[in-house]
Amino acid sequence: MTHTTDVLDALDRRILDQLQQAVPLTPRPFDALAQQVGIDPHDCLARVRALRGPKKVIRQMSAIFDTSALGYESSLVAAKIAPDHLEEAAQIISGHPGVSHNYQREHAFNLWYTVAVPPGSRFGLQGTLDKLHEISGAISTRALPTLRLFKIGVRLDMGDDARGQSAENTPKKSGFNEEDRAIARQYTLSDADRRMVKVLQQDLPIEPEPFAWWAEEAGCTVDELLAAAERYIEHRQMRRFAAVLHHRTAGMRANVMGVWSVAPEVAEEYGQRLAQFDAVSHCYLRPRYDDWPYNLYTMIHARDRDQALITLEKMQEATGIEDYRGLWTVREFKKVRLRYFTDEIPQWESQHA
Repeated sequence: MTHTTDVLDALDRRILDQLQQAVPLTPRPFDALAQQVGIDPHDCLARVRALRGPKKVIRQMSAIFDTSALGYESSLVAAKIAPDHLEEAAQIISGHPGVSHNYQREHAFNLWYTVAVPPGSRFGLQGTLDKLHEISGAISTRALPTLRLFKIGVRLDMGDDARGQSAENTPKKSGFNEEDRAIARQYTLSDADRRMVKVLQQDLPIEPEPFAWWAEEAGCTVDELLAAAERYIEHRQMRRFAAVLHHRTAGMRANVMGVWSVAPEVAEEYGQRLAQFDAVSHCYLRPRYDDWPYNLYTMIHARDRDQALITLEKMQEATGIEDYRGLWTVREFKKVRLRYFTDEIPQWESQHA
């Protein structure tokens, strides 16, 4: 079977690496990208269109905002669903517009999702979880909010010798973390900022001057729009403006949530160490329960199951943590970018009040 990554040439891979790092915030971003990778702007634009369209490697190019920094409350949730009711329950939960990710995983807690609610939510986060538990028919539901963020940031190494792998499974500097969120908490959003966020979160048109379309929608100049985007990055409200890839077509055909049980007094140390592995895109400290002893969470993306297992083993060897397990993704029910400051969540809450 031929996979998309098998037909990507070196230039495609360089473009994907650059776009995952950052889309240039200039009036003509694809001209700037062409200069970065050393090709003609027309060729660059055509390649990006192909990667977004026929090759289906790029999922979206947009602002990647930090949910917490925008005042939203969110949580990872583990639900135990009767196997013969799983698909129906997953559909019900995915119907909430604040649910951005929803997966079946290999465990008695077989449905895992993330949900967020905006400032001023009618239900609030706990009320939303209670409602989703009720209407989904879950046997049990465990809220697993972030207690500490050690790392977040998915960037897949598309280099010629990587062939869709994450980079070397050795410790490296982590990405966006708790210190960035502390900076973001110093700033608030005005109504004008919220209008900008609503525009910047859209999928960027692949046109020579794509920000001109958005500036018209936002009622401002292109320079004002780009200045706002740079400001949100500086304030850590936006993690970056970049491309997000389809993991499977980019060559990452396995993902596993590694969960680890450590004593609270050493959670900070071990969280920092696990976050340094380049194959880890997310690393959090979360609460534990009597029926769920794990408190450190690491998301690992890999070329295949064997590579993911090797990564887990290297992480265990490096930390010495004895109580851990891998929760493998069985099915993806929903994976979307959360849409901020829209009417969708208030409407859902009105319908379910």
